[in-house]
Amino acid sequence: MSQKGAFEGYQAPATEEDAIRKSRCLALLLSAAWVGSAAGASALTLTSPDFQQGKKIAEDYAFNSFGCTGKNTSPALAWSGAPKNTKSFALTVYDPDAPTGSGFWHWVVFDISPDTTSLAKGAGDPKSDAAPKGAIQVRSDWGAPGYGGPCPPKGDKPHHYIFTIYAVDVDKLDADKNATAAIVGFNLHSHTLAKASLTAVYGH
Repeated sequence: MSQKGAFEGYQAPATEEDAIRKSRCLALLLSAAWVGSAAGASALTLTSPDFQQGKKIAEDYAFNSFGCTGKNTSPALAWSGAPKNTKSFALTVYDPDAPTGSGFWHWVVFDISPDTTSLAKGAGDPKSDAAPKGAIQVRSDWGAPGYGGPCPPKGDKPHHYIFTIYAVDVDKLDADKNATAAIVGFNLHSHTLAKASLTAVYGH
């Protein structure tokens, strides 16, 4: 393209004030474009084919003791949009409504490999092969390793069960299978790159 063609239609600012105004407009446009690009960037998200955000979770996923008659099966979960420098994942399930003074941990699993993007239905059973190889499942507040489903006291209003996936900046947390949920949470606090949650409710 010739210089003439490149500048065809261009009109120089009539005054210095016009030049400043056009410069400010350009800056605003560039700023808006940057914000739009940032907003459009992928973010970590968590989904499940087995329950919807804010909806009741089915009986299959409820606990099978303490007056509850579920199958204690962990639901299938999937996530996407993790930061590129993610080195592992962790997942927790927490009931903030439990009448304990400190909530109730229903599932804590960590050291999930960074190329994993889902947990199969039933992966919360440590005796099965459904969990990703190398992932560690510690004791829930039910007292056993792996997933322990919802079972609020009868007569309570429905409790909230918060499933949270964490993108972690280390391949292995400073914890092992004997760690408590609190110790895992302490480690996650300083090693989380991003997190996303999905909440189910359950009452009986």
